[in-house]
Amino acid sequence: MQTHLAPEYKGTADGDAAEAILRKCVHCGFCTATCPTYQLLGDELDGPRGRIYLMKQVLEGEPPTRKTQLHLDRCLTCRNCESTCPSGVDYGHLLDIGRKLVDAKVPRPLGERALRWALKEGLPSPLFAPAMKLGQLMRPLMPSALKNKVPPKQDAGHWPTRTHARKVLMLAGCVQPAMMPNINTATARVLDAAGIQTVIAPKAGCCGAVKFHLNDQDGGKAEMRANIDAWWPHIQGQAGTGGSTGVEAIIMNASGCGVTVKEYGHMLRDDPAYATKAAQVSALTKDLSEWLPEISATLRDKVAVKTGTMAFHPPCTLQHGQQLRGGVEQFLGELGFNVRVTGCESHLCCGSAGTYSVLNPDLSYQLRDRKLGHLNQTFDATPPDVIVSANIGCITHLQSGTATPVRHWVEVLDEALSKAL
Repeated sequence: MQTHLAPEYKGTADGDAAEAILRKCVHCGFCTATCPTYQLLGDELDGPRGRIYLMKQVLEGEPPTRKTQLHLDRCLTCRNCESTCPSGVDYGHLLDIGRKLVDAKVPRPLGERALRWALKEGLPSPLFAPAMKLGQLMRPLMPSALKNKVPPKQDAGHWPTRTHARKVLMLAGCVQPAMMPNINTATARVLDAAGIQTVIAPKAGCCGAVKFHLNDQDGGKAEMRANIDAWWPHIQGQAGTGGSTGVEAIIMNASGCGVTVKEYGHMLRDDPAYATKAAQVSALTKDLSEWLPEISATLRDKVAVKTGTMAFHPPCTLQHGQQLRGGVEQFLGELGFNVRVTGCESHLCCGSAGTYSVLNPDLSYQLRDRKLGHLNQTFDATPPDVIVSANIGCITHLQSGTATPVRHWVEVLDEALSKAL
């Protein structure tokens, strides 16, 4: 794709990065066929190729409008298009740049600004946990739209107390400890059974994705730096923290956080104080499923699998953002679970996409119901006994539309393990 950057962008970090990405696009349109919003709306400008044209026009000096902003807002950032693209167009990073440039020139209405501010400041806040507790108390009185965002109170179970020579860091996350705390404790219990100790750095907070993708990129990067500072003593293995050799990895049990932390090296590449550390953090970061080959081999004789069917929904942040496919269903299957991925549109987004379900509820719920329809057909005409996924956003979003239990796969593994011990 030929580009002629406007003088205000030529020679800038954002302009140069965007131009390099744009020049890879060959207009083929393969991405359009796998874009969820294009599937729903049938508008070229609500597909990756159309959005790329819009961002190219802005970079070449054409003033953006509210319509430009709307089409970029409607993107789920699922990155399905990146998996489809034969030319390797780095669409996700281009969209981050495009949204930043458009928002700098197109003011949002007061209501939009207020909602986006509340999300980016509220979700990572220490006040989120007490607010969620209050919401759970009031849940029976809530209207369904609000009740969808407040899962019932969950028992976290015990945190393992044994120590092991092998240690990994785990990011607790900003909303997961308050909404579904059992995911973190189940992760720690499963790793403990495999002889691995889970360490949480208390000062590590939100991964930075919420603020970054709501166009508070400076705020998101500040959270990334804070996490690096919290993790660094454990990575270096200072006395009294991670042991003499440091932790083996930073384990992520929320694929949305995982894809972000794996990109710290990219996002902080121009920061002289953090670039090297960020690259090392990204290199150490693994989705929990990447440790399944080792975990499953160790736990094979310790798992008592109950009968039942599981439909696995691979989050976009896992299969497209991290390019990890097949591991969960393969190794859970080897452990004896009857788990399958739906044969229809397993690549498409469920509509959760971080804060997307709040900002674009109509499109989000259409995608949710479409996804649930396919998941219910995973085992032919019989709905699965449980739906499993790997990201809290997908889990809570899907659960809002079905009576079938929706859980993290590690919770199911932990339950089978605890019954065997």
